[in-house]
Amino acid sequence: MSFTAKDVQALREKTGVGMMDCKKALVETDGDMEKAVEILREKGHASQAKKASRVAAEGTIGVYNDAKASALVELNCETDFVGNNPEFKELANRIAKTVVLTRPADLDALKAATIADGNVTVEEAIQELFLKIRENMKLRRFELVEGTAVSYIHAGGSVGVLVSFETDAADKPEFAEMGKNVAMQVAAMSPEYLSSADISAEELAKMKNITIESALNKPDTLPKPIFVSVANKTIAAGLLNEADLKAYEAEKNNKFLFNFLSPEAIAAFASVAVAGKEEYAANPIFGKAVEGRVNKQIKEICLLDQPFVRTDVFEGSVGAYIANVAKNLGATIKATGFVRFAKGEGIEKKADDFAAEVAGMMA
Repeated sequence: MSFTAKDVQALREKTGVGMMDCKKALVETDGDMEKAVEILREKGHASQAKKASRVAAEGTIGVYNDAKASALVELNCETDFVGNNPEFKELANRIAKTVVLTRPADLDALKAATIADGNVTVEEAIQELFLKIRENMKLRRFELVEGTAVSYIHAGGSVGVLVSFETDAADKPEFAEMGKNVAMQVAAMSPEYLSSADISAEELAKMKNITIESALNKPDTLPKPIFVSVANKTIAAGLLNEADLKAYEAEKNNKFLFNFLSPEAIAAFASVAVAGKEEYAANPIFGKAVEGRVNKQIKEICLLDQPFVRTDVFEGSVGAYIANVAKNLGATIKATGFVRFAKGEGIEKKADDFAAEVAGMMA
């Protein structure tokens, strides 16, 4: 055996692999350190392949900014314990820096790129960390934003945001504070669009149609004249039983009318309302109510139209807040887009059945 305990320790420090695995690798290579590293990597690849089918829905969002561009990446793992590991978080941030430095076309190009501040590829860097942690890891996605952007990472990497701006005040601390506040708004309120101008006519029509159908299916929310029309048709069609008919006649002017009706009666009203969709959609009273509901939805899903959540700083919409900061600075500030990553969103997590697992072990 042409190696010492110090060699084993050195290999462990270099790779992060356990002492016994390091010793076995040095035995196999007769003390050749570089070959031992290669063997450990090969074994790590094999082990990594075996674990690749495990669900990796935890992890962290990495971020990197410089004066010219910014990037977010999502690096997944199996457990939040590993997701909070400092080395894991550092790796995610280095991958984000790699995105800015190399401008990769896609994930494959990013994995093949030399990682920032290193001499191995991104894929190899992930595999080397796997050798230490032994948990499935996946680089899921990235986004590169050119120009001026402000970032915000929430709860240690559970959500990451980039908000891009066109401005002549990028070096102002007031701009940085404003940008962070807007990024925090995106993290908290998860808007779908920057502004109403970004909603296509097709999407707007779909939103309006869904709102109409939703309103008709909830007759208690209909404008009074529309509901009276629906109720008269429902009664004329003989769709209410005697008890519901008496309740309606007794309480029809009561704003809590629906508390006196059976579920069957409410369903009958909804059925008649939906059947008359074309007629009611053309009614100006109903149209105004639908327009109000659609506008309310737009304020909820469009960043610049959302009420700014930090009322201690500014009361009004996000767009008005940005305009107010620009006015106070005598500068031009225009929000041009945003990116929001939440770790594991859209990944179906495995529901562990502990009892079934124990039963299976005993079978």
